[in-house]
Amino acid sequence: MNLAPARKAAFAALLAVDRGAWSAEALAAKSTHLDPRDAGLASDIVFGVLRHRGELDGVIRSYSKVPLDRLDPEVWITLEMAFYQLRFLDRVPSHAAVNDAVELARRSGTASAASFVNAVLRQSQRRPIEVPETLSTPSWLLDRWTTHYGAETANAIAAASLKIPERYVRVGNAEPPAGAEPTEIPGCYTLATGDPGPFRFQDISAQAVVPLLRLEPGQTFLDLCASPGNKTAQALETPLRAIACDLHLSRARMLTELGVPVLALDARDPLPFTTKFDRILIDAPCSGTGTLARNPEIKWKLEPEDFPDLQERQLAILRNALTHLSPDGMLVYSTCSLEREENEDVVSASGAHVVETMQRIPGRNAGDGFYAALLRPN
Repeated sequence: MNLAPARKAAFAALLAVDRGAWSAEALAAKSTHLDPRDAGLASDIVFGVLRHRGELDGVIRSYSKVPLDRLDPEVWITLEMAFYQLRFLDRVPSHAAVNDAVELARRSGTASAASFVNAVLRQSQRRPIEVPETLSTPSWLLDRWTTHYGAETANAIAAASLKIPERYVRVGNAEPPAGAEPTEIPGCYTLATGDPGPFRFQDISAQAVVPLLRLEPGQTFLDLCASPGNKTAQALETPLRAIACDLHLSRARMLTELGVPVLALDARDPLPFTTKFDRILIDAPCSGTGTLARNPEIKWKLEPEDFPDLQERQLAILRNALTHLSPDGMLVYSTCSLEREENEDVVSASGAHVVETMQRIPGRNAGDGFYAALLRPN
């Protein structure tokens, strides 16, 4: 039996995510041979399954006599894919979703696995059960947001994580591509469809960070966590004497196209600079809970125990950077996290003077969730 290329690629990508890969990278690796139509379906399935995993697993529990934690990953992912298509993709014929699911189980497992998948899916068609839609967010994460932001905002954040993100490009002062529409952030445009041309895709909330630095021509500028370079490129729209840094050599090499000195370094360690900088940007490594619509696997990988280690790293980077900020300079500390431990608590513990803060919340503001604080030395 032939297996639809899109479903085959989606299955391989989801299995890679289950083994620790990031969804966008796994999908790109498994979709290189697909035509645009199949690549679009594979993307829809992968991100749809990860966004709605909590709800899909509830559907599986309704029909499976085997607990989820006893299912092989291949069987579990196969069922999630099938139920996602049956539940959310009207354009996919139900027989195609079911037949390919059975074939996926057969190829990746055993005859008994294929029989099990077939039985669960056929039962769901013979005996429909109304499983309510959910916010598909781990309860511990939703509880955190409720405590910090209130129930209404927490639910809005969770609901926003289920939506396909809008596409934004960074145009700066150039002529925008055809079909692009301006936003409230200067130089930022939405691009619903089409090719961005020479411009970078960059979320609108990410584009709201650099303007906080109030850059002026000729200033010295240090970007300590620069990869993939979008914010550095945005900063360089102002003529600066800039240095870009990143922890990993492979990622630092990606920054060479920016035309500025690039260093691979661990920003938690003493920095190799003898001068101080007028402006410093720290887009700190973080949990990424503000990007769940774009990176939905985060909510299924992240654990509460992860936050102390993240905070320790973030605070070390910020304190280190502050020692290289000129007395009248300014530094922006930012994350794409919604968590107080990574944002307000880090800034408070740094001892720096807070000039202003910005917070963008999914469901309230367009784009990803972001926190940023403009700081001066105390």
